[in-house]
Amino acid sequence: MLALCKRGFFGWKGIVKTHLGLKTFQSFNGVLAVGSSLSFLLVLACAYSLLSPRVPQQADVATSYGLPISNSSSVTDCNLFEGSWIQDQGYYPLYNSSICPFAEQGFDCLANGRRDQGYLKWRWKPKDCTIPIFNARLVLEKMRGKRIVFVGDSLSRTQWESLVCMLMTGVDDKRDVYEVNGNTITKRIRFLGIRFSSYNLRVDFYRSVFLVQTGSVPKRAPKRVKSTLKLDKMDDISNEWIDSDVLIFNSGHWWTPSKLFEM
Repeated sequence: MLALCKRGFFGWKGIVKTHLGLKTFQSFNGVLAVGSSLSFLLVLACAYSLLSPRVPQQADVATSYGLPISNSSSVTDCNLFEGSWIQDQGYYPLYNSSICPFAEQGFDCLANGRRDQGYLKWRWKPKDCTIPIFNARLVLEKMRGKRIVFVGDSLSRTQWESLVCMLMTGVDDKRDVYEVNGNTITKRIRFLGIRFSSYNLRVDFYRSVFLVQTGSVPKRAPKRVKSTLKLDKMDDISNEWIDSDVLIFNSGHWWTPSKLFEM
């Protein structure tokens, strides 16, 4: 299971084939907003499974610990990545973005005029097991005294926002949840950190779209080249997330021909 999760978080590495990349920026694809929501739920399912302790195979014990209930011989045999999206009219959505103070206005579709709500009710269903309904209080207790960090681009930021809003549904006094520097949530800030003081829990976000350091433009480089990537050196802010308990990387959207030229 751990190997599968690592493969999902770090799969972008296999795309890099050279020791020097030259990048240019183009406009974001419109599918990013939808991809953000769907990929976040899949990543959350993986992380949620990893955080749960191993227990005997009885279904009632697995349910009490918030573990996936497997149809196979062992709970740990479940492949969370093999399954399908299904409609869940009973429990979804898991939070209301219009009342969550950490959800960006631009991503609040209902407040911005969208009339249908079917897109809020999709749930990931693995083929051979059932993932329990998200329990905010249970997750807060399991993560008490820990630090969760998202690192990546706007896709990571919206995943981070969603997790914060989901966890807030389990907090009685919303004043106990705040951004550590008093910042408003925006894409222009490179670091954002939310503290759940009642649980001594931090959920942080770092903007690092390539995860590595950028360099100056080489001599005689084409005009389209804006900078270089130092693939052997992690981002200069990487030392700030090395002490995290859960670390979620995302960079794959940037390692594409439309955003990166390799020479």
